[in-house]
Amino acid sequence: MPSPHDPYVRVRGAREHNLKGVDVDIPRDVLTVFTGVSGSGKSSLAFGTIYAEAQRRYFESVAPYARRLIHQVGAPKVGEMTGLPPAVSLQQRRSAPTSRSSVGTVTNLSNSLRMLFSRAGDHPPGAERLDSDAFSPNTAAGACPECHGLGQVHGTTEELLVPDPSLSIREGAIAAWPGAWQGKNLRDILDTLGHDVDRPWRELPARDREWILFTDEQPVVTVHPVRDADRIQRPYQGTYMSARRYVMKTFSDTKSQTLRTKAERFLTSTPCPVCGGSRLRPEALAVTFAGRTIAELAALPLVELAACLDGTSEAARVLTDDLKSRIAPVLELGLGYLSLDRAAPTLSAGELQRLRLATQLRSGLFGVVYVLDEPSAGLHPADTEALLTVLDRLKSAGNSVFVVEHHLDVVRGADWLVEVGPRAGEHGGEVLHSGPVADLATVADSATARFLFADSPAAVRQVRTPGGNLKVGPVTRHNLRGVTAQFPLGVLTAVTGVSGSGKSTLIGEITEDLPGVGRLVCVDQKPIGRTPRSNLATYTGLFDVVRKVFAATAEARDRGYGVGRFSFNVAGGRCETCQGEGFVSVELLFLPSTYAPCPDCGGARYNPETLEVTYRKRNIAQVLDLTVESAAAFFADADTPAVTRSLKALLDVGLGYLRLGQPATELSGGEAQRIKLATELQRGRRGHTLYLLDEPTTGLHPADVEVLMCRLHGLVDAGHTVVVVEHDMTVVAGADWVIDLGPGGGDAGGRIVATGTPVEVAGAGESATARYLAGVVGRGRP
Repeated sequence: MPSPHDPYVRVRGAREHNLKGVDVDIPRDVLTVFTGVSGSGKSSLAFGTIYAEAQRRYFESVAPYARRLIHQVGAPKVGEMTGLPPAVSLQQRRSAPTSRSSVGTVTNLSNSLRMLFSRAGDHPPGAERLDSDAFSPNTAAGACPECHGLGQVHGTTEELLVPDPSLSIREGAIAAWPGAWQGKNLRDILDTLGHDVDRPWRELPARDREWILFTDEQPVVTVHPVRDADRIQRPYQGTYMSARRYVMKTFSDTKSQTLRTKAERFLTSTPCPVCGGSRLRPEALAVTFAGRTIAELAALPLVELAACLDGTSEAARVLTDDLKSRIAPVLELGLGYLSLDRAAPTLSAGELQRLRLATQLRSGLFGVVYVLDEPSAGLHPADTEALLTVLDRLKSAGNSVFVVEHHLDVVRGADWLVEVGPRAGEHGGEVLHSGPVADLATVADSATARFLFADSPAAVRQVRTPGGNLKVGPVTRHNLRGVTAQFPLGVLTAVTGVSGSGKSTLIGEITEDLPGVGRLVCVDQKPIGRTPRSNLATYTGLFDVVRKVFAATAEARDRGYGVGRFSFNVAGGRCETCQGEGFVSVELLFLPSTYAPCPDCGGARYNPETLEVTYRKRNIAQVLDLTVESAAAFFADADTPAVTRSLKALLDVGLGYLRLGQPATELSGGEAQRIKLATELQRGRRGHTLYLLDEPTTGLHPADVEVLMCRLHGLVDAGHTVVVVEHDMTVVAGADWVIDLGPGGGDAGGRIVATGTPVEVAGAGESATARYLAGVVGRGRP
């Protein structure tokens, strides 16, 4: 048994996910980086085992009534762990923050600013001094009564609701109406009310059109449906709802993201006419500090807000000094271009994680383990240097810092390195090295060593000649002011620049309407689904083919089982106890409900009769449990070209380690993006396609980056155009053309500072990217 003063966290027998009974010793009070190829098991060790065990021990010390209030992680599969301090997780959360959440609420800076206005703001003569709640749009005391503190009001127009006025109501003129029976019901009610549903919309009287689309009345009439030949429909009482009322109700009430997205297409969003978008009551906006309202200060980039707080009165000095000290670490992490009122859903996962990291720097905690999930994600190399400084400060304060990371500069800056591998999924799950970084050079199976200690230049790839140009702009949006860019066609272009320089804003202006673009494919990092029912197989369409394969077996035909029998989303073949989820909610006395494998199907999702049908000795649940790599071998000599094509596309983007039925909720943003790319690659491509990717290497080990970039260059060689927003300088060095924005972020950016080949941009004087790109181009690495 280790002594109480043992300076190591010792893990014995870790079996979480793909870990193979791992034993590892990691020193405390140092910066430790966990690395390895994507899917190797490094997150399973750092988060799924070490952090999860620290949380489990903490919860055991908490009173039962308090445990209900805390999100709990499950007990990890591990034999023993010693020397483990309390842990703080700074993970890249995949759940999106609410629209009321902002940079100010995430960092708690809004609280400090509200306190400043309450205590030291200039109130109008005779006005009662407001407390801090009156300056928050998220409280009843502060929210504008017109927009309820949202800052926007929603409306709609006839042009949006009826895009084609040549159609009649029966032909679907009112595009905003629901489909199927509900839409027919509304049409039949209008017919019953005496409106002509067969006349072109534009020929209806203006008064009728106005009523049909915008009335708040909800008349109830007796509808006599037209009798179908095969069935009799009885009269019923139908309630009318105008198109506007339907769209507004759907947008505000529906739990379906699909319906909400559809409703949003028919809405206009404008600043609230009462508060002007500030979200606050007039009383709060009448108070100023340094000559500005709280809304005006919250709209400033943080670097400017900090400058505004200089030179204020002595009476406010304590409050302004406190606020400036809280802003400082946010600026240090390269996020000074953000404003306090910037909505949290518009932030990247990397930006959110760094904001939480900045908040932790002020917490004063010591003796804890900070576990971070790729904090360099989305960071320009210039900002990565600041990140390493911040991590070192956390360590110097007396903490252990455990970082899951691929960025080689962060790996080089570690005191201790743990590499998990050697490959992904079932071929990984072993600790290849745990020790000083330099010692990794002697580890033969390491996928990281050849990148970390590369001393021989690779061949520079020949730059392709473009086949024309695509002009975008002039763009005036966010921090871009009249920017025009030329994107060469038939080549791979990298868009670079520090965080907040305007990269995503610029490429967001590339649309299919632009000349030269036959087809536009945007591949982002948004989830492929928000529930466990969505997975890799359902998203790619692979599952449709697999279900047909099972329905075509002799056993299925004998039993009369169709394709629907093998879906876990509909009644028939699924387990009804868990409704095809594979798990059930368990209500516990004094504790929050938790999830456990379904007692009837054991997590298989199907009923016993469905599982009796096999294809090549495996049932449908066993096939869903295969990794992409194993599935490729399983279907290798089967006559299923669609399955083979889909699996090959997934292997080509480095996702061989994922299970076919792995829930969408377990996938990272980078994995979701590569699944979307694979889905596009498996389709037959006709004509010239422009592929647009936003930081496709996020979350990828350098070895996986090679695989992905080989695939993207293959698309260009096949005659297509690829544009990537990217911070990885090896990827940028291998591009044909570079468009660099900057020179800084926010108001200090927003313009193109350099364009050209990688070698040309590497010599640009004003570019923040140049010196980092020069380091790679100088070594000749592609």
